[in-house]
Amino acid sequence: QVQLVESGGGLVQPGGSLRLSCAASGIIFSIYHMGWYRQAPGKQRESVAEITSGGNTVYADSVKGRFTISRDDVNNMVYLQMNSLKPEDTAVYYCNALLPDNGMDYWGKGTLVTVSL
Repeated sequence: QVQLVESGGGLVQPGGSLRLSCAASGIIFSIYHMGWYRQAPGKQRESVAEITSGGNTVYADSVKGRFTISRDDVNNMVYLQMNSLKPEDTAVYYCNALLPDNGMDYWGKGTLVTVSL
């Protein structure tokens, strides 16, 4: 059974930092592209950052220079380090695992990040 479990969300003040973690099980983690997505209230889910099985990264323009995605293929983990957080970063953040060969993907249940005074 595939499971993606996010953690690390919470309430943080503008300018603060958070580190999100996603623990994966039930997949051959190293061959999956991993990504972080977010969905703010009333908005569509959007890609935040992605990291390929080879370690290449892609970021949304809105988070470039502030967020860093990384992966640990030994422990089946993917991380999102978020710095200089802004109120507009408030959203539920989801972990995604994508098998590039056939497009099969899996989602976690999300973790809420709230950036507010």
